[in-house]
Amino acid sequence: MEQEQTMTEISNFPTANLASWEWQYQGACRQAEATLFFHPDGERGPSRRKRDAAAKAVCAQCPVIEICRKQALAMREPYGVWGGLTEDERMQILSSQSRNRNRFAAS
Repeated sequence: MEQEQTMTEISNFPTANLASWEWQYQGACRQAEATLFFHPDGERGPSRRKRDAAAKAVCAQCPVIEICRKQALAMREPYGVWGGLTEDERMQILSSQSRNRNRFAAS
């Protein structure tokens, strides 16, 4: 019994949108060590706060900080400092937005 082979129609697939990611080439973080933005396992307390502050200082000088922040929030980026926000700060913002949506929906 011979199976009919069909080809997937790829013309309906979304195309890559390189322009929506090109802002990353302008990021101030590209000139810094990536380890500055991502904490090593077990890093806590003053060491973590110091590294986060240094990463945020780089972000504060970045011409694309707002785009980066919006992207990190939209993608729910779970790790690192993005757009001048730590992972905990992003989680707080997202939780707050969720509570506000739920409160509005219940009204």
